[in-house]
Amino acid sequence: MKAGIIDSHCDALLKLWEAPERPFLDSPDVDTNFNRLVTGNVKVQLFAIFVEPFIKQDQKFQVVLEQIAIFHEKVLPANEKLRHIKSWAELATLQEDEIGVVLTLEGVDAIGDDLTKLSILHQLGILSVGLTWNQANLCADGVGEPRGAGLTSLGKELVKLNNKNHVLTDVSHLSVKGFWDVMEIAHCPIASHSNARLLCDHPRNLYDDQIQGLVANQGYIGLVFCPAFITEKSPSTIKDVLNHLDHMCSLGAEHHVGFGSDFDGITDKVVQLEHSGDFVNLVNELVKLYSASQVENFLKGNFEQLIKRVI
Repeated sequence: MKAGIIDSHCDALLKLWEAPERPFLDSPDVDTNFNRLVTGNVKVQLFAIFVEPFIKQDQKFQVVLEQIAIFHEKVLPANEKLRHIKSWAELATLQEDEIGVVLTLEGVDAIGDDLTKLSILHQLGILSVGLTWNQANLCADGVGEPRGAGLTSLGKELVKLNNKNHVLTDVSHLSVKGFWDVMEIAHCPIASHSNARLLCDHPRNLYDDQIQGLVANQGYIGLVFCPAFITEKSPSTIKDVLNHLDHMCSLGAEHHVGFGSDFDGITDKVVQLEHSGDFVNLVNELVKLYSASQVENFLKGNFEQLIKRVI
């Protein structure tokens, strides 16, 4: 089956920022390099900008800009078939031989309390924004912050600005209270890389009512390939990933779930799902369990439906 895949999260820009000598075309150290995207039949790849917590606050926005520069100087020039998607409407105009690449932001620490910086990032093509990583910032608490607070007034204004600019609001890494605050405000919420907490009790995963909340709000969930979020046993298999898919479908998310690999952001890997080229192995297992239309929806159709609600 050749449906094409939309992957809602990877950290290749961080890998390239850490080691600028790595070529995006074929570096074996980059899980989502161009050749692997082609092999795995990835049609659209979302590239997260992530600033490590150890970076000093006054340097964080500069690191964001550096990763955007890497996107333009190293990713896009790797092959003429790569096309920068600058607005969600452009997804519908992708040619058959093109791969769409999208900029996203994982955590808004870098903007501090300055929403003008967020507006600049929107103008530079950021089309999805996650409020936090695991820690707290001026907008919200992450899942690793013990107090578990929700969105601040600034955080709520940020979500409204996302809405205004047709930008997705990403709840992966967000505290539970913050999640529900986003559900009240966001036009198009997304959990770009999260699994089901009932199957794997990790703070980064979603409780059943959160999954149902995303469904009720016409949102989207990208299942993540990080073994720690999949199963408490080792090693993790593709079947273990599909258990999360089954569970989300049982909660009504059949038309709201897909995949957000987190490739290049994880060191441990699922067996036979170790880089983008291995998406073919995932598809081979999907077609054994689901109809052709269901598989196509999981791989890209459900995300495309989300985008139709944004534009």
